[in-house]
Amino acid sequence: MNYNMNYHYKDTLFRAIFGTEEHKDWLLSLYNALTGSHYENVDDLTLTTIEGVIYLTMKNDVSLLIDSQLTLIEQQASFNPNMPLRGFLYFAELYQKYVSKDSRSVLSSRLKKIPTPAYYVLYNGTKEMPDREELFLSSAFEKPCSVPGKFEWTATVLNINEGHNESLNKKCKTLYDYCRFVNRVKANLSAGIERNTAIAEASDWAISQNLLNGYFKERKSEVVGMILHEFDQEKYERTVRTEAYEDGARDTKISAARNLLQMNLGTPEQIAQAQGLPLEEVLALQKEMA
Repeated sequence: MNYNMNYHYKDTLFRAIFGTEEHKDWLLSLYNALTGSHYENVDDLTLTTIEGVIYLTMKNDVSLLIDSQLTLIEQQASFNPNMPLRGFLYFAELYQKYVSKDSRSVLSSRLKKIPTPAYYVLYNGTKEMPDREELFLSSAFEKPCSVPGKFEWTATVLNINEGHNESLNKKCKTLYDYCRFVNRVKANLSAGIERNTAIAEASDWAISQNLLNGYFKERKSEVVGMILHEFDQEKYERTVRTEAYEDGARDTKISAARNLLQMNLGTPEQIAQAQGLPLEEVLALQKEMA
């Protein structure tokens, strides 16, 4: 079978496992493990995941409402310090949907009650991370708030890599099985196995281990497609970050060349060589400044 990239796989494996009505019991188990609660009735849980949040590329999200608790859970393979801001914007839309059922209520003289928020990020990337870390929105403020914690939004990052937060895996077998599969893929790649083969082998292994009660056997092609999509998405995001860095470095070189020309510190040839810029570009700068 050819496991080349198939772009109709929009979801990640994490969301496919935990974000469907079919497997609300798996999501309930994960919620209980994260919060220390003991809910048993899946009918008490409502999926609130927002579909198609393109502007945030929130591709790994699952959100739920249970007992007046509104919770967002994301799986991330790349550490992102902007998670509190992403979560803040995401919750704004969730609350907008919540209050829109009775838009007049926010204009009332009575206090409008809303579900209590919680935001968890399950990290399984390669960067060394502690078991648990709190990321705060206030860290992004250009000027510190005069009263610490006055305006805050928190993302709780939990490391789910092998050897971290093992008690969490023990409390949720579905998460444990998911992590075992991901770790198998990583081990194959670390051993130098080609990407498609590494994923296909991990899928066959998951089937032999009966992970997720036969889920991998029932949906092998979907799983492989989703994992390939995730790898391509990560590659794309790394490329964007690299290009942004290179653009910033180039802007710095042009600014330095302009300053050197203005101060007559060197010939265009010397400045081009020193800044690693094409001579034609430095000459154009010189002409522009004349």
